[in-house]
Amino acid sequence: MAREFATCVEYGLSLSKRIYYGKEMTPAASAAMTRSMSSKSSELAESYLPAAVMAYAVVPEPELVDNPDVPSYQPYVHGRCGPPALIPLQMHGAVAMEIDCCFDHANVCFSGAWRVHCIKPSGKCDIRIAVPMGEQGSLLGVEVDVPGRSYHSQLIQAEDANDKEKASRGWNGRLIKGSMYSFEIPEVGGGSTFSIKFTWSQKLLYHEGQFSLNVPFSFPSFVNPIGKKISKREKILLNVNSGVGKEILCRCASHALKELRREVGKMGFLYDAEVLTWSSSDFSFSYNVCSKDLFGGVLLQSPFLRDFDDRQMFCCYLFPGDNQSMKAFRKEVVFLMDISGSMKGNPFESAKNGILSSLQKLNPEDSFNIIAFNVETYLFSSLMEQATKEAILQATQWLNDKLTADGGTDILAPLKQALKLLAETTDSIPLIFLITDGAVEDERDICNFVKGSLTSGGSISLRICTFGIGTYCNHYFLRMLAQIGRGHFDTAYDADSVDFRMQKLFTTASSIILANITVDALESLDSLELLPFCIPDLSCGCPLIVSGRYSGNFPDSVKLSGILADMRKFTIDIKAQKAKDLPVDRVVGRRQIDLLTANAWLSGSKELEQKVAKMSIQSGVPSEYTLMVLHHTLREEKASETILIQDVFNKIYPLKKMDLQTKIMLGNLCVGFGNLSATAENIPPGTEETKSSDATEMLFNAASNCCSRVVDRCCCMCFIQTCSYMNNQCAIVLSQICAALACFECMNCCFELCECG
Repeated sequence: MAREFATCVEYGLSLSKRIYYGKEMTPAASAAMTRSMSSKSSELAESYLPAAVMAYAVVPEPELVDNPDVPSYQPYVHGRCGPPALIPLQMHGAVAMEIDCCFDHANVCFSGAWRVHCIKPSGKCDIRIAVPMGEQGSLLGVEVDVPGRSYHSQLIQAEDANDKEKASRGWNGRLIKGSMYSFEIPEVGGGSTFSIKFTWSQKLLYHEGQFSLNVPFSFPSFVNPIGKKISKREKILLNVNSGVGKEILCRCASHALKELRREVGKMGFLYDAEVLTWSSSDFSFSYNVCSKDLFGGVLLQSPFLRDFDDRQMFCCYLFPGDNQSMKAFRKEVVFLMDISGSMKGNPFESAKNGILSSLQKLNPEDSFNIIAFNVETYLFSSLMEQATKEAILQATQWLNDKLTADGGTDILAPLKQALKLLAETTDSIPLIFLITDGAVEDERDICNFVKGSLTSGGSISLRICTFGIGTYCNHYFLRMLAQIGRGHFDTAYDADSVDFRMQKLFTTASSIILANITVDALESLDSLELLPFCIPDLSCGCPLIVSGRYSGNFPDSVKLSGILADMRKFTIDIKAQKAKDLPVDRVVGRRQIDLLTANAWLSGSKELEQKVAKMSIQSGVPSEYTLMVLHHTLREEKASETILIQDVFNKIYPLKKMDLQTKIMLGNLCVGFGNLSATAENIPPGTEETKSSDATEMLFNAASNCCSRVVDRCCCMCFIQTCSYMNNQCAIVLSQICAALACFECMNCCFELCECG
């Protein structure tokens, strides 16, 4: 999906060269526009993917491309763009962001305006919007204001969307890559300006007591308006609430923030500036919550007026603090590495590098083993090995020399072998670290098997961390497996981020300072829903946050107990208080929906699915059981000031009336429950499944695209002047060359249709 998107943008930038802006007015050349044709496809895709909210004109026919203000003569180009080209639109006016941070959660509200600067005034085109979000981003809401109409988003239950005929464009929303979402707005006129407002949530990274926020805010040079000077203003309002009543210490910021207010545990900042060009760097901000010792608390919140669940809400948190004297547990780790055929290439190499980097983080007193699996299992050693330099070197050679990616996927067999290896663990953390990119049919059986095999020979039961690669693996199976094993789950949607995210997950999993955590007050409540149902361990790598619903009287103070690395019991008193100016439901909404979805998947409970859908609609957080729609509202269109030439074009080529529809179905905004067929066929992660195309359409595109692309990449005026000086012989030769190229393209198409190429 990402590669196809990048290819369409590359073609769109080539088409945009047809636009004439006037003398001495040329668009700024970006690194992406001047990239050599020998660049790797992965680098090409990365360079054209948006690093901030972007809008693109969807161009199915090259003849639509022109300057709406100063139309220039363009030679007619036969053919269509297949798939349609995407021309990045220029941003106008002001760009604003409002960011609210609390705990490890951030809500981002982005607004901006774009102009359709590349479509002739008599034409219309669809607009594709791309929204890259930060860490584990989730789109919450969309508002679009187009001349004559507006759109606003709403979540509905998936079963309420059976009547697809009411949807104006079908399911046009899709994930491009990871937390990068894209959708289309239909039929926007050339030269018009529209505005969009997005709201999304994302996580803050936590490392050594420091929270870090990174919001995509890097715009390419070609979105800057060309020609007359247009005011450009950037505004960022940042609100930080530690949620724990501790002092906040700011570390660094990417933009020049001005402090607006400061209270205990709260701060406000503002960035407001007129700029010559739009921001070329992401917005980043980091801060510390000051405390040397481990600390925690409980926040309580009453249900809403029309809440589907009338029980009280609670959020229990525990932070590791900056106390360096608390040692991490000794570890016995078994890495389970998927080496099926779909892992071949970059995923396989990245997973190997991730394991090798993780081995370097082990201490000499730790032990490890590696089990590679496809339909068979391959052990590095029959016993657990001490993490000495010699053993790590041998493991490196074994990974590089003995393993190749091939075959199918069987997860249960290596899990059983890992359990046997860790059966005699004492006074240490037994950890299974599973890495896979595929889905298997016996996932529920695996979860039930692990549930019955949790206890070990020592005082600490087995811990399981899971890591998914791509979207074909079942993320909810991996999340449930980690929840059963009191571990952590993470995913990488592309091979390039596998190594980094694996190391980050392993750092969290291997730096446990408090295990077997219990909260005494939870047992005395009348009813309790705890998420996750097994309280994870406290790690130096991230704070511990558990939440849920309860009925009964929550005590003013509760005791939280656990086991330290030296096997001593640790107890801390934490206070419970009403949440003030802190939306508990918003902070824990995403994690609760993910955990409940995993529970619903495992149990197959329709009642639990309904509950997740209701929670999703109430909180505005998308789920697997809800769909997002854009409601379409018409309004009386106001007369706008246009230049004379555009009025003339509008009279000569009147715009077609828009087909009135009630809504646009964006569809599901989540990753789904895995893809068994893609796993069985060993389709690599990040690769789209092949879809059969209409033969007539393929032949038509083949005959037209070749010539149209050649002409589109030429300067139009130069091409016309060259043709005027051409003699008959040259014209014949040129015609024969074009015909030959078209024939070659048709032959290539025939090979694809017959599957004999």
